[in-house]
Amino acid sequence: MDKMPVSELLSAGAKHIGLRLLHGKKQIHERFITSHRIQKPGLALAGFTEYLHEGRIQILGNTEISYLWTLPPKQRKSAADNLMQHEICCFIVTKNLKLPKEFLSSVQECGIPLFKTKLLSSKAIELITDFLEERLAPETNVHGVLMDVYGIGVLIMGRSGIGKSECAVELVKRGHRLVADDIVTIKKRYDTLVGMSNDILRHHIEVRGLGILNIKDMFGVTAIRMRKKIELVIEFVDWDQVGSCDRIGLEKKFYETLDIKTPMIVLPITAGRNMAVIVEVAARNQLLKVMGYDSAKDFSDNLLNRMNPKRKKNSVQSGEILSFKNIPKKGEE
Repeated sequence: MDKMPVSELLSAGAKHIGLRLLHGKKQIHERFITSHRIQKPGLALAGFTEYLHEGRIQILGNTEISYLWTLPPKQRKSAADNLMQHEICCFIVTKNLKLPKEFLSSVQECGIPLFKTKLLSSKAIELITDFLEERLAPETNVHGVLMDVYGIGVLIMGRSGIGKSECAVELVKRGHRLVADDIVTIKKRYDTLVGMSNDILRHHIEVRGLGILNIKDMFGVTAIRMRKKIELVIEFVDWDQVGSCDRIGLEKKFYETLDIKTPMIVLPITAGRNMAVIVEVAARNQLLKVMGYDSAKDFSDNLLNRMNPKRKKNSVQSGEILSFKNIPKKGEE
């Protein structure tokens, strides 16, 4: 989301900030916040408005309001009017400080939303910035299932009907946690991807033949979680569509979205394969890689050293690797 209406500051998600609307009941739906960064308009009140960012929330703390009280009423009104010439999205007054009537008059004349909170400026800025970073983060939706498997966020993808939801139910039975099914909303937070469900589908999963199931009601609150960092993507594909298969595990694949690459594994599906167990193993293997141990690379190094004792260590990094690719036949594994 690249912008959000000011009215979102009064939503349930921002309740912890404790904002109270003083003016602009109509305008909160018409004005938009475009940046997660806030601004304190001290210099702008003094007349230097060159770097005033209109899409940022303007925080009026003790410094700004104390400065206004030092001005004569006529100059105070002039300073406020000069500030209001800009299309500011909204003002927030911290510590429930009392505003001069000249500033209130200017706000009402220009129809700019005005809020108050009892929080100190530093705390209000921290909470508002965190809230805006979440709401304004770049996001996208993908078709798949997001699970928390051994603490690893595993995004399972694949064509409709290939068995993603059935695998998710088996994983839940084995003690893992469902984050989202069918539509996974992915948000970019700094250099990571965080997945979650939308409000309507949250805690639900569709199993063909059974319909919509509520995992929270069926398995309890320990079987679900609200969001999870995505650390591994697994794509289910039909066995017949697999052109080649990496038998060692040295081949590196990545799934890229929102300009972030996530390690990816392609798993061919065939009758008799317990995909839930394989997903569990993949998650365990990913945990080992995160901790710095790659069993495929270790196996490759050991084998190449046996074949060539004079081989220099770490020559894998220079391009010497094992490669046992094949084109598997159906049922052959």
